[in-house]
Amino acid sequence: MNIIRRAALVAASATLIFAIPAAAQDEYPLVGGDWVEVSAIEISDGHALDYANHLSGMWRKGQDFAVAQGWITSYEILANVYPRKGEADLFLITRFSKFTDEAENERRGKAYRAMMKSTIADMQKSSGDRAEYRTLAGSELLQELKWRK
Repeated sequence: MNIIRRAALVAASATLIFAIPAAAQDEYPLVGGDWVEVSAIEISDGHALDYANHLSGMWRKGQDFAVAQGWITSYEILANVYPRKGEADLFLITRFSKFTDEAENERRGKAYRAMMKSTIADMQKSSGDRAEYRTLAGSELLQELKWRK
């Protein structure tokens, strides 16, 4: 009886040894990383400096604040050097690691407005003023994919 138990134990162990590599090979080779929000911006002729001043002032201040708070991991601006008709002139890229719930969105909004010394009405007016020379041509939400280790 003792020999049968040992044989069964060895057989069960061998089955597990061969099953573990098979399970490990059944994983998708990519895993999700940061989220990347891309905003495509069209700038009206003659207003590139106006929008560049906005980006280097208010927008950059807000983005730097968001990085310092850990809300976003990074941001950048990419220029479409040879835009064709209907294509964006700039792409504003923001990276973040996770989504927030509504309570966190409210908390962040209050902290951002306090830092900017601005109200919701002020921010809406400022956005409307920029609409005279820039258009949000589109936006995308992408997710970085990393190699599974």
